Amino acid sequence: MSLEEYKGVFTFAEQVDNKLNGVALELIGKGKELAKDLNTEVTAVLIGSNIKDLADTLAEYGADHVIVVDDPKLENYRTEPYAQALAGVINEYKPEIVLVGATAIGRDLGPTVSARVKTGLTADCTSLEIGDFPLEAREGQEQKHNQLLMTRPAFGGNTIATIACPDNRPQMATVRPGVMVKQDPEKGKKADIIEFKADLTENNKYVEILDIIKQVKKTADIMEAKILVSGGRGVGSPENFKILEDLADAIGGTVSCSRAVVDAGWKPKDLQVGQTGKTVRPNVYFAIGISGAIQHVAGMEESDIIIAINKDETAPIFEVADYGVVGDYKKIVPALTEAIKAQKENA
Repeated sequence: MSLEEYKGVFTFAEQVDNKLNGVALELIGKGKELAKDLNTEVTAVLIGSNIKDLADTLAEYGADHVIVVDDPKLENYRTEPYAQALAGVINEYKPEIVLVGATAIGRDLGPTVSARVKTGLTADCTSLEIGDFPLEAREGQEQKHNQLLMTRPAFGGNTIATIACPDNRPQMATVRPGVMVKQDPEKGKKADIIEFKADLTENNKYVEILDIIKQVKKTADIMEAKILVSGGRGVGSPENFKILEDLADAIGGTVSCSRAVVDAGWKPKDLQVGQTGKTVRPNVYFAIGISGAIQHVAGMEESDIIIAINKDETAPIFEVADYGVVGDYKKIVPALTEAIKAQKENA
């Protein structure tokens, strides 16, 4: 493998039902940062059926090129045809870096494709940057430059690992939705569109989709919320979440929770914030009865303002909070709710 042949940053532009997943735009934003350090460009890879119209959106969010793989066999996601399509693009264009969203689709597609193109993949990355590997020069070992340094939590979130792939290309990573920041769109911006004809060969790995049943979500998308009122084990019971819901209603926010709450069956997993839940970036994040374990903090530490309410003054959550209140949330939160309501009435 001649590493010098591999150039450019490619991102997988995931779409379902001809609607782009938000992480597709986030990856382009991060890809632009990496590409700047490497003096190269970003190419979005769009796979599906009748999806060419989405290329303009990818361009507005920063893609320099868009490779469109359009085929009726790609109308709905199936591992084998999508893997053939993306692996075909990689083998043809030889990108230096390939980024995939760590969604249900990406977590299936990324590892499959990395095996096909004989490279490694770092999963669930929380940070990506260009740098040297090893991080510090070591006697007797070559330090390689312009490597993709992929950082992710390891050992249950108790440590952070930085991983590189210095001897193979492309360097591949899946990135959790909400971790990276998408650029502001540049309306009217156009990209170079390349139509790629993939060799989609049916084999015994193809599956037949008999039916697709779409379930209407009854829970709010906490990743889009500007204000989150999040509860942890310290809330005490599912019934006590009514106190948090009253505050959320008064302030125009959305209720979310920690993993302990989901594990106890108090709230659905769609509302979970943290390493094994969702990564959120609201303007205001209330952490109520949440101790602040590293696994939870990893999912909310980029919030603009963090307000912690906990009766334990030594709780780790206070270390990341902008404002902290030590006391019984059952007294503090209702008083705050009433004060907000009174302010609204007098406004």
